[in-house]
Amino acid sequence: MHKLLRGTGTALATPFHADGTIDFESFARLIDYQLEGGVEMLVPLGSTGENPTITRTERTEIFRWIVEYVNRRAIVIAGTGTNDTRSSIEYTEEAMALGADAALIVTPYYNKPTPHGLFEHFRAVADVGLPVVMYNVPGRTGLNMTAETTLRCAEIENIVAIKEASADFSQCMEIIRNAPAGFNLLSGEDNITVPLISVGAKGVVSVAANVVPTEFSRMVRFALEGKFEEARALHYELLDLMRVNFIESNPGPVKAALAMRGIIQEYLRLPLVPVKAESRKKIREVLERLDSIFIEEMA
Repeated sequence: MHKLLRGTGTALATPFHADGTIDFESFARLIDYQLEGGVEMLVPLGSTGENPTITRTERTEIFRWIVEYVNRRAIVIAGTGTNDTRSSIEYTEEAMALGADAALIVTPYYNKPTPHGLFEHFRAVADVGLPVVMYNVPGRTGLNMTAETTLRCAEIENIVAIKEASADFSQCMEIIRNAPAGFNLLSGEDNITVPLISVGAKGVVSVAANVVPTEFSRMVRFALEGKFEEARALHYELLDLMRVNFIESNPGPVKAALAMRGIIQEYLRLPLVPVKAESRKKIREVLERLDSIFIEEMA
């Protein structure tokens, strides 16, 4: 599995109707856009997918539908992690039964487990048998999993990768340098993807790829092929989009951008709300600049 967890993974936004129900027609349009753009991995129900507001019934429905719709055209990494180990195990068992390729397991939030507690949490979920991608995102969980703990967990059977969103280069390099064979580090921060690949990361789980899958996945492939001049050029073209996606809480900005692209509607579930008018203006300006750049390049 670690050989397949390479390249661009899209942290999929979850489309909703105005009444709050899942919009599977828009979901299909979003996934088609990703596959046509060349992404290798699809990650439903992570942070960008508004995981905390998805009910258990909806989670099952989404995983079943995505696995069937994707039909092996990309790796499906199901977001099944919670701050409750028992629930994380149950969701992971269900994702495995429905045909997901791997599970994305976030470090438990709010509970503030010790390093040994983190180890036992990930070991318990890995015992399910589905390949596990750990997810370290201190900005959302209030807890950073150190390189030492990550490397200890990396020795557990079925734990095959980490999505590292600490933005701590030293920590990431320590993991990459000392990781066992068969364990990958994927960037969890769009704007440091190319630098991390240059020191050994194997790819990214990206927010921006929702909006620009073709260009983002090209950037990542260039970097993985060692073509850093080409990767760097795309990095700087996409940098404003990477930044504006976090001008307000994710996935507010990326949903606004996707709505501007006509791919999904801009509905979120409370406590998240649509972006402010001033943020919307900045997002639109970034998209217009990108359109002019890529149109010129194709001419």
